[in-house]
Amino acid sequence: MSAAAAAAAAVRRRFAAGAWRGPVAFAAIAVLALAVAPATLSPFRLELLAKYLCFAIAALGIGLAWGKGGMLTLGQGVFFGLGGYAMAMHLKLAEAGPGELPDFMVWSGVEQLPMLWEPFRQPWFAILMVVLLPGTVAALLGLLVFGRRVRGAYFAILTQALAAAFVIWLVGQQGLTGGTNGLTNFSSFFGLDLADPADQRVLYFAVAVVLGLLYLAFRHLVASRYGRLLVAVRDGEDRVRFLGYDPAVVKTVAFTLSAISAGIAGALFVPVVGIVSPALLGVVPSLELVFAVAVGGRYTLAGAVLGAVLLNYAKTTFSEHYADGWLYLQGALFVIVMAYAPKGAVGVAGQLRDLAAKRRRPRGARPVPHPAEHPAERSAEEGAAA
Repeated sequence: MSAAAAAAAAVRRRFAAGAWRGPVAFAAIAVLALAVAPATLSPFRLELLAKYLCFAIAALGIGLAWGKGGMLTLGQGVFFGLGGYAMAMHLKLAEAGPGELPDFMVWSGVEQLPMLWEPFRQPWFAILMVVLLPGTVAALLGLLVFGRRVRGAYFAILTQALAAAFVIWLVGQQGLTGGTNGLTNFSSFFGLDLADPADQRVLYFAVAVVLGLLYLAFRHLVASRYGRLLVAVRDGEDRVRFLGYDPAVVKTVAFTLSAISAGIAGALFVPVVGIVSPALLGVVPSLELVFAVAVGGRYTLAGAVLGAVLLNYAKTTFSEHYADGWLYLQGALFVIVMAYAPKGAVGVAGQLRDLAAKRRRPRGARPVPHPAEHPAERSAEEGAAA
């Protein structure tokens, strides 16, 4: 058989096995996000969707760290805030003009621009810090914590405490960070007028494209050898260590990429919503991101994105129609999903197929076991399908 014939046969086998579903689904969602949504939604609703997609970018990182790596991180608000404040500092300085102070510093009695703020006058420096600040903090924390084999609930509590401490620091630095109010009143973003619906549409496209590119990059990473190793660390860290790999390094890489994803989300959130404040970065917002990933399905990257959009859409809908009890409805949604769809929204179709197969199976017959008996093997297959 020639090389061309062998390649064609391999493509046919992949399509026969259902490998076409992922690219087709991605293309369909891309059309909905980039063509249908801008053409049908009002400027207000399109701005809300851009906000949801910002949260989806942060949730994508949680899906990598928690879903694939088993690291329950409850402090993503820290990295979201680092990226958000880095971008907000540049925007405030750009609006103030050369040699001038941001408005909140004038109100707070600050007479000279703090040295920490001065480099953020340069746009390239702000963009660099959006990636480097959360990435560096996560890398140092990961090497320190994972090197000491801290994991499970202890790691989750540590990240939660980090988020609480970060918020306390932000609130206490009124002249440096805006305190409780944070940084607000942004009018432009790299030449875009944030009050112009046409420029808001351009900003929406930018958010959607960034989300799509990050999803493709993370999906490629999960399907690679490193991705399979990350899932193996999640399911059997000690076994991976005995094979000669360092689980601390593997987990730190995933944790760092997750933090960078949250930082990018925070930087895009600032011009979309027009504010960054401690109230958006603490323990509760970090928990909501984790809940969103759980609702969508933490074992797949698509589930993390879907969960962020669904949960925030439900939050908006409930608050608009049930102003007095929307928090209870949101909590009930989470409980129902966890009780009846433990694999999240993306796992519902699989549950329905299993239920239909169970009903078709003759009474007394044993179910056919999954070809991958080991949890790590099943997880690797799930990762490849994500």
